[in-house]
Amino acid sequence: MKFDYSEEQQLVADSVRRFVAQDYGFEARRRILATPEGWSREVWAQIAQIGLLGLPFASELGGFGGRAVDMMSVMEAMGDGLVVEPYLSTVALGGQFVARGGSAGQKREVVPGIVDGRLVMAFAQIEDGARYDLAHVATRAKKERDDYVIDGVKRAVVHAPCAHRLVVSARTSGVHADRAGVSLFLVDAKAAGISMEAYRTLDGMPAADVTLRSVAVPAGALIGKEGEALDLIEEVTDYAVALLCAEAVGAMKFACDTTLEYLKTRKQFGVPIGSFQALQHRMVDMVVSYEQARSMASLACARVDAEEDASQRKRIVSAAKIKIADACRHVSQESVQLHGGMGMSDELKVSHTFRRLTTIARQLGDADHHLERFARNS
Repeated sequence: MKFDYSEEQQLVADSVRRFVAQDYGFEARRRILATPEGWSREVWAQIAQIGLLGLPFASELGGFGGRAVDMMSVMEAMGDGLVVEPYLSTVALGGQFVARGGSAGQKREVVPGIVDGRLVMAFAQIEDGARYDLAHVATRAKKERDDYVIDGVKRAVVHAPCAHRLVVSARTSGVHADRAGVSLFLVDAKAAGISMEAYRTLDGMPAADVTLRSVAVPAGALIGKEGEALDLIEEVTDYAVALLCAEAVGAMKFACDTTLEYLKTRKQFGVPIGSFQALQHRMVDMVVSYEQARSMASLACARVDAEEDASQRKRIVSAAKIKIADACRHVSQESVQLHGGMGMSDELKVSHTFRRLTTIARQLGDADHHLERFARNS
């Protein structure tokens, strides 16, 4: 199978890499992380200006109609640069729910705002005890006249502190594990009744536990049909997992490249440590893991683009996430170990790459969860 980018995809990749190299170097990223917000509105505006925020959305909404395979080069560059801005949360999750399942009015309201950088979104899904189960929704939405009133708590909502809109899953019927009865709502992040306990994740991303107490939203905030949102949640989450795998590939590529460079320059006993055969074998194993991960990420992106049955999509995406999670662990840990003690110092980019890869291995489902899901859909 040929994994090379087309000319158009390569042009997009080159523009993103130039942006990362010129405007998002490691020291610039560290300064952004040191701010109270933990992300940069100026960088977000630059990303919008390049056109990256509109890449996956339809042309009639101001986008470019790109597919997941067109997004791979962007996500790889994001992974290389360890970009902390809310790209995945906004473009691959929040915006996709509206673009794929929203009403015409919701699309006109939300998508152009995403494309020009005015609107940041986050997906509020995880709850206590869910363990990555998308059907595990205990948050309730009760219909009252022309409104829905939402009550519940969502955990680890990545980029919630900087979001203007939240896509919130809530149960309108059934018990917490039923597939039927789950609905999606487009909620103003500053609405009355919403409170957030903000913190940073292991890799420095801004996140929050979001509490919704009697949050009233109009009936027009419902995305899709009431009680039938789980299929859409799984579809969009699989799309985001595929792009997350591509981001991991970019981070792994940096880890391999910087480790190889270190082995060539670090000397012991008067010779580069890269001349030691045992370390050569470990370096080769890292590269093999990277190449296998890249192949699986390409397959996952191709399959979420293809119109096929949901069971096949779930199977391929879970297979990719299993392999990517394993490769994240292997490559990140080896890169740190081959750097020695300095590999965990905050001043070295490889330590931040280690944290991001460790997080990606668990984000949107860890290897155990996806192994079980793969078996169910085989």
